[in-house]
Amino acid sequence: MHLRDLSDHVEYQAGRGIEEVARELDRDPSEFVKLASNENMFGPSPLGAEAVRESATDVHHYPTADHADLVARIAEKWGVTDDQVWLANGGDGALDYLARATLEPDDSVLVPSPGFSYYGMTARFHHGDVETYPVERDDGFSLTADAVLDAYDGERVVFLTSPHNPSGGRFTLDAVEEIADATDEETLVVVDEAYGEFTDAPSAIDLVRTRDDVAGSNPAASHAPRDDVVLLRTFSKAYGLAGLRLGYAIVPEEWAAAYRRVNTPFAASLVACRAGLAALEDDEHVERTVEAAAWAREYMTEHIDARVFESHGNFVLVDVGDAAAVAEALKHRGVIVRDCTSFGLDDCIRITCGTKAETETAVEELNEVLAE
Repeated sequence: MHLRDLSDHVEYQAGRGIEEVARELDRDPSEFVKLASNENMFGPSPLGAEAVRESATDVHHYPTADHADLVARIAEKWGVTDDQVWLANGGDGALDYLARATLEPDDSVLVPSPGFSYYGMTARFHHGDVETYPVERDDGFSLTADAVLDAYDGERVVFLTSPHNPSGGRFTLDAVEEIADATDEETLVVVDEAYGEFTDAPSAIDLVRTRDDVAGSNPAASHAPRDDVVLLRTFSKAYGLAGLRLGYAIVPEEWAAAYRRVNTPFAASLVACRAGLAALEDDEHVERTVEAAAWAREYMTEHIDARVFESHGNFVLVDVGDAAAVAEALKHRGVIVRDCTSFGLDDCIRITCGTKAETETAVEELNEVLAE
């Protein structure tokens, strides 16, 4: 038996964990600071963690009611109907559902380069093709409608990451609307706001809800309602529930019911649903996380002896010349960062915003490595 041709598929490369690095170097895990995976520096939402503990004795049940409760709370939060919330096993699970609902074999998607590799992966899983638009260093990794539309050639789905990973840049809401106006009616614009809590820019949820006057600055655009913008969110970052794998898409009301035909049975676990429901009430944890990330971004920008690109996420991208060498040196100094070679940026590292102590340690060690 032969597997299908996977030669075009690109492996997703996650940041390395503390235990893995400690075993490699035969050192104690307590000696390391991990700032490689954009995880929450304060851990999980305390309310979410409490819900996890309290759910342990109920995991023999399927999460039917829990799924419905969480969906209803998310819908209330965003001012949409329950059917518009496509709950999933992480944001990548929501991407899979969107691919199942939209892609025919040989359809193409348009993705940022560099960018989140799973956009292309899920398209290829569903026998689609992948095209790219550039997010360029020369422009400071700025995200513009022109860059997307210059590359656009009728693709079925266009992915916009805002804030963008790994650069930290963001699209303006006007740029997102311009892209949606200028692309075909059968093109879906997916706005991935996995890091949305960390930016002060308005969410694209307004476009999901109000695409009833789409002409904007494009006289050729139709004034008829268009169901062409989707929002993607996650509980992994600001809520600190990455290990539970919980995310969702918010889709236009016109085709929301397709979820029942494309989702897996019980798209999120009972534990994840209860933790997510509790975490949505944990404003204190989110506010603390967002404030700490803003401080860390500013501190790293001001104190790192290398170019730090403007970021609106819970991380910064740093031009260090030789990413692999710098990341390796930092690892031996007890600081784990992300070598961005896998993003096609072999001269950049990405550093997650840590606590004050973690951030100051990372900056001190990095500057010493750069000075060697």
